[in-house]
Amino acid sequence: MAEDEAVVLPLCASAALEEGGAAHVWDVLEHGRPARAFALRFDGVVRAYMNRCLHVPVELDWQPGQFLDSDKRFIICSIHGATYEPEDGRCVGGPCGRGRLTPLAVKEQGGLVHWYPSADVRPAPPALAG
Repeated sequence: MAEDEAVVLPLCASAALEEGGAAHVWDVLEHGRPARAFALRFDGVVRAYMNRCLHVPVELDWQPGQFLDSDKRFIICSIHGATYEPEDGRCVGGPCGRGRLTPLAVKEQGGLVHWYPSADVRPAPPALAG
């Protein structure tokens, strides 16, 4: 696929992602398997990752759409407390080793947050999307 033919999908309104607030969570297919992803605003920038801890493959959010710790400084796994830098998904504490969350390409434009699917992470069919 040529770069100018890349798929771009609107995720949500930019205003829906408040600094340190709830994330936008959506369904995807990762390598053809159902999974979840999330986008949140941190330091004024929208960042997106696969919703999966590196320690144990469970979803990170401790409440629907809530990924940041109480100080709103780190993304934290609800199961074992593994912590990740919101800027780059790098593990900074707990049982997640030296890895990083899987990033997803997003961009804000015209008051919307857009997602750029990759060969590995594609949109989920409408029947799977919630």
